[in-house]
Amino acid sequence: METWDPEDERFWQREGRHVARRNLVFSIISEHIGFSVWTMFSVLALFMGPEYGIDAAGKFFLVAIASAVGAGLRLPYGFAVARFGGRNWTVISAALLLLPTTALLVVMEPGTSYTTFVVVAILTGFGGGNFASSMTNINSFYPMRLKGWALGLNAGGGNIGVPVVQWVALLVIFVAGSQYPRLLVAFYIPLIVLAVALSWRYMDNLGPVSNDTGAAREAARDGHTWIMSFLYIGTFGSFIGYGFAFGLVLQNQFDRTPLEAASITFIGPLLGSLIRPVGGRLADRWGGARITLWNFVAMAAVSGVVVVASMTESLALFVAGFIPLFVLTGLGNGSTYKMIPGIYRSKASAMGLVGEAAAVYARRLSGATMVIIGSIGAFGGLGINLALRQSFMTSGNGTAAFMVFCAFYVACIVVTWTVYVRGSSAPAPTGGPEVGATEQEGRRAYAGV
Repeated sequence: METWDPEDERFWQREGRHVARRNLVFSIISEHIGFSVWTMFSVLALFMGPEYGIDAAGKFFLVAIASAVGAGLRLPYGFAVARFGGRNWTVISAALLLLPTTALLVVMEPGTSYTTFVVVAILTGFGGGNFASSMTNINSFYPMRLKGWALGLNAGGGNIGVPVVQWVALLVIFVAGSQYPRLLVAFYIPLIVLAVALSWRYMDNLGPVSNDTGAAREAARDGHTWIMSFLYIGTFGSFIGYGFAFGLVLQNQFDRTPLEAASITFIGPLLGSLIRPVGGRLADRWGGARITLWNFVAMAAVSGVVVVASMTESLALFVAGFIPLFVLTGLGNGSTYKMIPGIYRSKASAMGLVGEAAAVYARRLSGATMVIIGSIGAFGGLGINLALRQSFMTSGNGTAAFMVFCAFYVACIVVTWTVYVRGSSAPAPTGGPEVGATEQEGRRAYAGV
């Protein structure tokens, strides 16, 4: 589609909202499966008993490798939307998921070398890149007033692929036993083929996005890109890192069986995924910076509970703390992503841009920025799993790592307050009100007065 102006209310009501909704639905399907493939090794680790010859540190390293590759691929994946078009790249990225799933179908058995598992873990990282291209694409379809909800729904629908693959694993273990990991992998191959076909048939390429080539350089030069990346490490990095690690911690620190671990593991990612659109909606109503600040306050407090539970080896307290922590990561995911388009709309106002010119500037820069922020934030998953690996190697539990995570959330509180919430005392530019801001309010927010 060569003409696309979602800020034009007549265009939006006449055809824009229907096209946007259709693309959102099929974007979620593809991204959802991508998340399931990306986090599959964290689930397959539950199937890998003593006969595989891999200890806890080795399993944490496998999921860390998958996390790192997925995070790194988010940069080229996100920018591929501008190069190939949203529909075209969704088809390509979904088809690439057949590589890791087919490989897993072949190698997932005792006797396979650890090096082989590392190579396949690298391939599962393909699933992590889908998020960046999906969010960049959907960001271009929706008007400013609906971005928080739309991006939250798109991301939440994708994130829910984490608990779904864990739930499917639980079903496989319950019905067939932990000796049949190939059943889990085989479940996803036809779903990938279906996602490719649906994306090709029902999604659209947007000309204004596919013709844009310069936004990435501008985004990389903007200080807000790196500040928001830091905050997104705290929200999404925590979500994906804990999603990879939760089951392994339950198995190795609290001596749960694969079935027991699988019956608990999916709850946190499920609730965190479902709450993400709510975080976007709350940010639409109250401002992303405010919601993000209080969310980090709650994350620091709850992670303190997790530290106590780990020190006392209390499974009940650990689960009671970890599940709310998952919920808060999802809430923060929605609110931080909502801040991004608001920042650039405020910057556009301060530059004197109005109307369509302001909308185009905000759409271009926020899309490119989301790619960078999504990639860097996802590296938080790598950090979490490497920290837990080191903690288990040193002391046999995750206490030291959980203390580090708590301290990081305190740092996020300080950054959010100082840069985006402090108001007139904050240095310019600030993030500004993310929703419902008039042009004048946007200028005042950017100027920090």
